[in-house]
Amino acid sequence: MPLPKISEARELSDEKLSEEILAVKKQLFHLRLQKATRQLEKPHQFRHARHRLAQLLTVESERKRAASQATEEKK
Repeated sequence: MPLPKISEARELSDEKLSEEILAVKKQLFHLRLQKATRQLEKPHQFRHARHRLAQLLTVESERKRAASQATEEKK
């Protein structure tokens, strides 16, 4: 399974982006729980989930930064 593309994250709406961030955080929690109980079968999922979370958080911060710059320019 290839790593997700950031272009997919940029296409999401703000609401869907927040939902996706929450879902990936929950997925990471469950993966950590499985690792602690030695039930984890696919350790590569950690890398994919962390990569996806980083992409989503990057897109979110880019949008916040762009919104704050737009409000500053209006003043």
